[in-house]
Amino acid sequence: MLLIVQIYAACGVAAAGAFLLWGLDRTVPQARGAYAFRPLLLPGLVLLWPLVLWRWAVLASGRAAPPPGRHYRATHRAVWTVLAVLLPALLVAALALRQDAGRDPAPLQLSAPAP
Repeated sequence: MLLIVQIYAACGVAAAGAFLLWGLDRTVPQARGAYAFRPLLLPGLVLLWPLVLWRWAVLASGRAAPPPGRHYRATHRAVWTVLAVLLPALLVAALALRQDAGRDPAPLQLSAPAP
């Protein structure tokens, strides 16, 4: 299992390096010359390298244009709306289901203490 994780991580580092050096400028024109944020992308690129390579190949072949921002804005709005309802509900459920120390019975001594 450890060998599989090491191989996946090595492929991720290689793919992330190639994408940061050559692919980012070609797939995202707004990123040209912006080198300060590229190290911040490294962990995500290492973990998601198959998706990054697939998307890079699709954009490089010209089969699909980069999506406009409207789709992302609508998706973000929907996700934040769901999270605004879900997170308080989870907090209330966790508080309702937590154990209360005051209701526990007194502990019983199972054996006599050692002399």
